[in-house]
Amino acid sequence: MQSLKQKPMYRYLMVLTISSTIGLQAWRTLFNNFAVEVAGLEGIHIGVIQSVREIPGFLALFAIFVMLLVKEHRLSALSTLVLGVGLAATGLFPSFIGLLITTLIMSFGFHYYETTNQSLTLQYFDEKTSPWVFGKLRSMAAASNIGIGVFIYLMAALLNYTQIYLLIGALIVAASIWGLKQDPTDRDIVPQRKKMIFRKKYWLFYFLTFMGGARRQIFMAFAAFLLVKKFQFTIQQVTILFVINNMINYFLSPIIGKSIIRFGERKVLSLEYFSLIFIFLAYATVQSKTLLAVLYIFDHIFFNFAIAIRTYFQKVADPRDIAPSMAVGFTINHIAAVVLPAIGGALWMVDYRIPFVAGAGMAMISLAAVQQIRVPSQQKTS
Repeated sequence: MQSLKQKPMYRYLMVLTISSTIGLQAWRTLFNNFAVEVAGLEGIHIGVIQSVREIPGFLALFAIFVMLLVKEHRLSALSTLVLGVGLAATGLFPSFIGLLITTLIMSFGFHYYETTNQSLTLQYFDEKTSPWVFGKLRSMAAASNIGIGVFIYLMAALLNYTQIYLLIGALIVAASIWGLKQDPTDRDIVPQRKKMIFRKKYWLFYFLTFMGGARRQIFMAFAAFLLVKKFQFTIQQVTILFVINNMINYFLSPIIGKSIIRFGERKVLSLEYFSLIFIFLAYATVQSKTLLAVLYIFDHIFFNFAIAIRTYFQKVADPRDIAPSMAVGFTINHIAAVVLPAIGGALWMVDYRIPFVAGAGMAMISLAAVQQIRVPSQQKTS
């Protein structure tokens, strides 16, 4: 794997992934306190802004049309530039409308970078190396999350919100400008189709991507809420969980990538969904605060198994379909983000256990679906 680290595209994606991760994590860390303490926003404002934040993910498919005008690797750098500008501007507009606009800008940058990041990784690294690269990128993202958390903790005693936003945003913009000056491309890479593509043969990729988005929302919206609402986790305890999750993912993500290479997507995804059945049911029934924390950590670990959905697609897809399909897949993944929180929230009001039982049901359906995975390498080894 050492030779992979020397590839220009590996270094390019690593720098931009760290920048993108730092930007989003800084926004998450500072947003609630800034919104309440400085902008004076109420719960309804926070909810609207959080919903608006998901819109760019839902509109990721339009990246296909942007690539008609801008090369894909350049769009990656431009996206992190937009993220950095949106983050830097956040502290300058402490109002509901101001945060709405800066959040939208930041989110467009983040989601469009993620779309191109996935696409470029699948294009520039083959079936035997892309899982490792995905794992390594996630590992560095986890380290970046911890690093920016420590940085903000230290800077909070020296700088105000506006200055912290400007400083971190400026660092991201600087990294993006570096990216715009690079050309990590390879002329031998298969040219990508520059149009929206839906193919019947990719139905399993679409379905697993949609279910993955639904599972993400249950974790983000309801598992975290359960910690605070029912079990009264303090901000310090939630922060400790966050640090533990990222430390584990730093070491575990490359191992997950290697496991996909060794055992294949079907086995890895089967383990994820089989485990999620019990994790979601446990969320609905467990009464131990310690056990709930352990479940939360395991749930977070299984997030990384979603790498296998993309590497499965790489093995069955026409190489020319990767870029447009990653954009479409990102939009499909975010469909659940638009509808599930509202539906799940209404069901929570009836009984908090319903969203988790529903999540277990979705995990069972996904477990059945991944048994349909058929790729040449797995037909020989399974």
